[in-house]
Amino acid sequence: MTEAAVPSTATRVEPGPTRLVALDVLRGIAILGTLGTNIWIFTHASGMVGYLDELAATPDNAGMWFERVLQQLAQGKFLGLLTVLFGIGLAIQQGSARRAGLSWPGTYPYRAGLLLLDGVLNFALVAEFDVLMGYAMTGLVVAYILATTERAQRRWLIVAASVHVTMLTSIAAASAFASHRNSADSTPLDPNPYAVGSFWDLVLFRLDNALIFRLETIFVFPMSVALFLVGARLFRAGVFGPEGACLRRRLMVIGFAVAAPLDLTLGIAGGGDIIFVTRYGTAPFVALGIVAAIAEFALRKPHFGVAGTRLSEVGRTALSCYILQNLLAGILCYGWGFGLAARVSDSARVPFTVAIYLLVAAAIITFAHLWLRRFERGPVEWLWNRTYRALAG
Repeated sequence: MTEAAVPSTATRVEPGPTRLVALDVLRGIAILGTLGTNIWIFTHASGMVGYLDELAATPDNAGMWFERVLQQLAQGKFLGLLTVLFGIGLAIQQGSARRAGLSWPGTYPYRAGLLLLDGVLNFALVAEFDVLMGYAMTGLVVAYILATTERAQRRWLIVAASVHVTMLTSIAAASAFASHRNSADSTPLDPNPYAVGSFWDLVLFRLDNALIFRLETIFVFPMSVALFLVGARLFRAGVFGPEGACLRRRLMVIGFAVAAPLDLTLGIAGGGDIIFVTRYGTAPFVALGIVAAIAEFALRKPHFGVAGTRLSEVGRTALSCYILQNLLAGILCYGWGFGLAARVSDSARVPFTVAIYLLVAAAIITFAHLWLRRFERGPVEWLWNRTYRALAG
């Protein structure tokens, strides 16, 4: 994925080997974690439309309750983690540019443009819940914000966070007073492009409903700006270094002792009625706890072991793995592929979804490992880098 001058008043943190490994591990966790959220969309017979319709349904059996718990464990945490990591990446790029005597944001708009193109293609051809388009636009805005003073950046952070909280509160209040709608009352897709449509049918369906599918990207823009800036500030404050011990402890307490129990309780008890509160309210704080925990682990034990190595490989090929995991899940579940989602009964959906997740996760972990044994970058990263160099000179 993309990575991102530190003002003279800020603590300069030089990237080191341990820190880079920690960032790769975090990226790997974020990629596999987003799969844990999105896999429920793939395994629903009606895709994202059916998944959204069922969010407000009240579980009436043990299987549905177990499904809700599994969904809530991943819901929003890894979206928030990925967003924070993009902000850290911007801080890294900005620091590198300054050390090289280059202006900032310099040629970064080319990077943002290429990421936007990746997002458009991923949205149309692979997954309607693509996040790359939003990150491209957010990154472009934040790149220019990072060129301002620390004081100005702090103001932008406060404003973006305030706008997001206001929007979140308004939606939560509206949901509380809205009449509850049962998923059984929704109109089924007819024909269902996810179950019986061709690859091209699904592409046309995404394009025809592009505004609806892109509403989340618009809604989370203030949150994304805030989390990008938070990521940059955490990096400059030394969250990955020995000097950030106190900061990491605070983040882990907030993320794991406060936000995580609240997020799980609200998500399970409230379900779809307050998913906006958990996905975009409590989950980002859990993500900050994850950043702090991995950073702390990296300092205490620089060698992550086999599991950490595999995660770091996924992180080094994050863009390729993100696209590949969505493509593989689509092949397995959608009608233009094996069409497995439409053949599974409701009672078997949870074990089926877990099995598909494990299969796809194993596939991308294996891909990343085998690819990096021979090449330095993932295939999409290589193409992206070559194109960027050609454009930026």
